[in-house]
Amino acid sequence: MLLSRLSLHSFKSKLSFCRNLSGKSLIYEEYGDPQTVIKLKTTNIDENLSKDQIIVKWLASPLNPADINQIQGVYPVKPKLPAVPGNEGCGRVIKVSNSVKNLKEGDLILPSNAGQGTWRDYALLNSSDVFKINKNFSIENASTLQVNPPTAYRMLKDFVSLKKGDFVIQNGANSAVGKFAIQMCRIFGIKSVNIVRNRENIDELKKELKDLGADYVFTEQELTSEGRNFTKCKLALNCVGGKSSLMLGRSLDHNGVMVTYGGMSKQPVQCLTGPFIFKNISLRGFWMSRWYTIKENEEERNKMYDDIYEMYKSGELKNVKLEKRSLDNYEIAIQNQGNPDSKQIFYNEE
Repeated sequence: MLLSRLSLHSFKSKLSFCRNLSGKSLIYEEYGDPQTVIKLKTTNIDENLSKDQIIVKWLASPLNPADINQIQGVYPVKPKLPAVPGNEGCGRVIKVSNSVKNLKEGDLILPSNAGQGTWRDYALLNSSDVFKINKNFSIENASTLQVNPPTAYRMLKDFVSLKKGDFVIQNGANSAVGKFAIQMCRIFGIKSVNIVRNRENIDELKKELKDLGADYVFTEQELTSEGRNFTKCKLALNCVGGKSSLMLGRSLDHNGVMVTYGGMSKQPVQCLTGPFIFKNISLRGFWMSRWYTIKENEEERNKMYDDIYEMYKSGELKNVKLEKRSLDNYEIAIQNQGNPDSKQIFYNEE
């Protein structure tokens, strides 16, 4: 009888030791077309944690252009293959090892750096791979907190000392960053001049952007004729490049700054020689992922997230439209990633 009890205890111990958490993950083993190289697989996580390890359940993970570029192999951050895509997302800590003191079960977290791989149900991570955020953030707003809103926020805060009534001009105004920039300009008391490409529903788009707080919305063709009225902008936000960046440079005031954070046209940034020399215009680049890697920015990061939380809480800031997808529907999500009217997001019910 004693032997039987010992055997049963040993069997239960082995069961506990071998316990795994099973979930779905999107994985790519080579760089290439996301529709081709990404596969949906079932993965297992050993729940017996080592020192400093945690298990995170990813609740919501958006699809950004940087994710697609990373899968294609053309993004500066290249995770070791095979890899799980996804640089942004919001998760819940569901288990911590005894040595972890800065996190507990139930904490709402974000990844500390790009390349963590958020397009999956569960992840085994070190506690330093994530950081805790305000538990009162909605899952949707938390999941999109690291890329688009802070990109707009930092560009408006870090390059020019803007005062109420100053003018900012931007292209790609209907992009996610563009829409957040419009709203933050309104909140900060800054006038925004916004450029979009012409399209069939241009009147509808103009109304949408003006409802967000845009002071002026022009197509590129319209700005050519109206441009003489906008030559005193302190800051220009460029995510297009090519001829569109010429228009921005022409609109800058003396000592104005054009910040480039994207290149949707895949054309080089252009600037007229005259304004560049005689107006002392500066051309700068900005990459949000790099900003996060600077240790000295950690305190400012927390302040920025507090500011953005208050904007959401007050109702002054609204997120872009989100289309929720399951991991099973990843092909549809990837296919629609470039849709300017909404952002695709993998959603995992709690």
